[in-house]
Amino acid sequence: MGLTLGLLLFSFIVTSICIIPFINVLYTLRFQRKNVKTQDMFGKRASIFDTLHKHKVGTPIGGGLLIILVVSMLFVSIFQVLKLLGISVTNVYPLQKELNVIFFTFLSFGVLGLYDDIKKFFGFEKTGFFGLRLWQKLLLQCGLAAIISSMLYYSLGISIVNVPFFGVVHLGWTFLLFSSFTIVSFANAVNITDGLDGLAAGVLLICLFGLWVISATILDTTITIFLALWIGALIAFLYFNIFPARIMMGDVGALAFGATLAVVGLLLGKIIALIIIGGIFVVEITSSLLQLVSKRLRNGKKLFPVAPVHLWMQYRGWQEPKIVQRAMLTGIVLALFGLWLTVI
Repeated sequence: MGLTLGLLLFSFIVTSICIIPFINVLYTLRFQRKNVKTQDMFGKRASIFDTLHKHKVGTPIGGGLLIILVVSMLFVSIFQVLKLLGISVTNVYPLQKELNVIFFTFLSFGVLGLYDDIKKFFGFEKTGFFGLRLWQKLLLQCGLAAIISSMLYYSLGISIVNVPFFGVVHLGWTFLLFSSFTIVSFANAVNITDGLDGLAAGVLLICLFGLWVISATILDTTITIFLALWIGALIAFLYFNIFPARIMMGDVGALAFGATLAVVGLLLGKIIALIIIGGIFVVEITSSLLQLVSKRLRNGKKLFPVAPVHLWMQYRGWQEPKIVQRAMLTGIVLALFGLWLTVI
């Protein structure tokens, strides 16, 4: 635990040093939030979103990219140092195969999210440059999730889910479907939640602390070190992301972090606990899904005036910091409940 705490602090320091120059680079590249109306990102609700968030126009977006780079480079460097010092690393799975799954998820979904950010914020979607429709991007996510699920099932031999009060459930080949659905769902859930300053990053930080505790109890050093570096970088990012945000996560971070969060839960065999620990993300994506289904099945009639839940609360008059703070407090309670379920 002493080693991982030190690595967490080291990651925090490195990210803190890099983030201000990174923000300046984003300003130079004009990688900033544009007026939502000109992009029509949210379809019919664009006018509501734009009214509530017009003060955020011009805020740099892409903080997730810095976190991905810092965590990846630090992880590679630290593992080389541990080898040179002769410090043993305990693993539940073969080291290289486990690393392949974690970093393929972290980087592949990050690249997909970066494509989304570049297309939106440099105007490529207007010119048709590498343009993809929503269903095509979802298909790509499903393809990546299928590859990751195959690595989990065939390479690591994972096919179980630990269900509280019932024990271990063997899913067999259906684990491929369950895993793919979980990865795509969490990737989009974090992306949808990333709408208020500090909301997605704050809730994600709580989830990662919960998973960090679980990984430490099963003595999987690989996941523990990865989570420590991720948490440290995220804390530094959150300092600049809380209201009023100086930088936002962007799709590059939201998709990568959501998918990797799900994969870590699957590797730990605690995906049911993760669904509870990450309950805020579950509620966010469920509200958006219900809104979509309602409009499709009820001739355009909405279930809520606006979705997801955090936007509906803001629409009802809740102040942004109030929504974020209460979501984080709720996240802490859910994390404690999820951790309790893993030990009973």
